[in-house]
Amino acid sequence: MASPVPEYTVSDYAKFALAGAIGCGITHSSMVPIDVVKTRIQLEPTVYNKGMVSSFKQIISSEGAGALLTGFGPTLLGYSLQGSFKFGGYELFKKLAIDNMGYDNAVNYKNTIYIGSAAIAEFFADIALCPLEATRIRLVSQPTFANGLFGGFSRILKEEGVGSFYNGFTPILFKQIPYNIAKFFVFEHAANAYFGLAGPKETMSETTHTAINLAAGLTAGLAAAVVSQPADTLLSKVNKTKKAPGQSTIGLLAQLAKQLGFVGSFTGLPTRLVMVGTLTSLQFGIYGTLKKSLGCAPAVEINSH
Repeated sequence: MASPVPEYTVSDYAKFALAGAIGCGITHSSMVPIDVVKTRIQLEPTVYNKGMVSSFKQIISSEGAGALLTGFGPTLLGYSLQGSFKFGGYELFKKLAIDNMGYDNAVNYKNTIYIGSAAIAEFFADIALCPLEATRIRLVSQPTFANGLFGGFSRILKEEGVGSFYNGFTPILFKQIPYNIAKFFVFEHAANAYFGLAGPKETMSETTHTAINLAAGLTAGLAAAVVSQPADTLLSKVNKTKKAPGQSTIGLLAQLAKQLGFVGSFTGLPTRLVMVGTLTSLQFGIYGTLKKSLGCAPAVEINSH
């Protein structure tokens, strides 16, 4: 028997997008100090070669504690925009797929729907994110480049043109699309499994519901971090490395990938597991709580039972 599928209004999608924006903006900006350390380890592994804690101390002692907040502005704005597209888009494309296929067919193709919805949503999210992520990486990798978001953004725009903001678009897609697919795909299955173990949702307390969202988000975050780590390392490198005359972005990526090698492409993974696991867990926890606070319609669930 087909499960009832809620009907959404424009207001519902706006609430999904707002909840996603707040969840991603808060979590990513709160992780800026860890992200600064991760980016430094990726870009200068010979300088920051004694692990995460030592790298924190090294940056503070040489540049001051304020250096750990480098890139806060672009992170907050960029990931708020990305979160609105990511979560709002995922709900939109999942619903469109179910409406077009019919619920009974959707049950048989739910994994395809999860993957496709996450990939399409992330593509649009990355168009919004890319200029701000390029600004963030430039500020972190070159601390004297500019003073904050507007200074960094305007200097890149003036000296290098709009195209420079999208130098990292190809690697950001390689990083973020597999990341987002893993994030939502694993979350859907983990949440389904954890809720199944915990009992009927109708009788579940808000605390238990949030705890399950956090646990499923942590599971999804760890998987997503591993899947997207090589492209994350490349993204950090490509935003710092200028292309040779006539060299394409793909050519530069191939050159950097060859230099890094397989092991080098996973540089900074332990730090990123901590960062991505924590922020993904918190994102789904915040997203689930905010949806209820904002009075969102229930998310579409594709269950075979």
